[in-house]
Amino acid sequence: MSVPSASPAASRPVPTPVSTPDSSPVSPPVSTPVSTPTQADLLDFVRRTAADADLIASLPLDPEGRTWVRLEGPGGSEAWLIGWPPGTGTGWHDHAESVGAFVTAAGELKEHSLAVRLPADGWKTLELTDDVDRERRLPAGKGRSFGRHHVHEVLNESADRHAISVHAYYPPLPQIRRFSRSGPILRLEQVERPEDWQ
Repeated sequence: MSVPSASPAASRPVPTPVSTPDSSPVSPPVSTPVSTPTQADLLDFVRRTAADADLIASLPLDPEGRTWVRLEGPGGSEAWLIGWPPGTGTGWHDHAESVGAFVTAAGELKEHSLAVRLPADGWKTLELTDDVDRERRLPAGKGRSFGRHHVHEVLNESADRHAISVHAYYPPLPQIRRFSRSGPILRLEQVERPEDWQ
């Protein structure tokens, strides 16, 4: 997370809705599913939104910290347009009970993820086995969806180029658990609630 906040001091939220120079609000495409949005619905939404060149170009980019704008996602989902300066990332985190999807709209992002479901509560430190690490590069136009309890970190490893991505989650994120990692040791560092990033 693809997640709005890596470090509150280094991030600068931008107002929503995004406006064009003539001050007309820009709205991403909105799908109208007849039921709760699925991972496929969210992936379709972020792909279509990432293809909106005017919306992507309207995001103010800051050389020092990530910027973001909240979007209207399908079926009551939570969605974000996020700008990533060179060398920034989310750190390891999960999305609690939410499913999600994200697509790189500009630049390239890298995702490290864990192919394991972590216990919901009652732990501070876990030792991971050797076979749980996954890695994927996501250049512009590429993305992925994921299920509940997905644990990952997302990075812009470029030394000189911003990346921009679109993310969606359903239900809206009730919390994010943040982790530190040293080799196979994963440590729960903090739990954030929506008021911490909105």
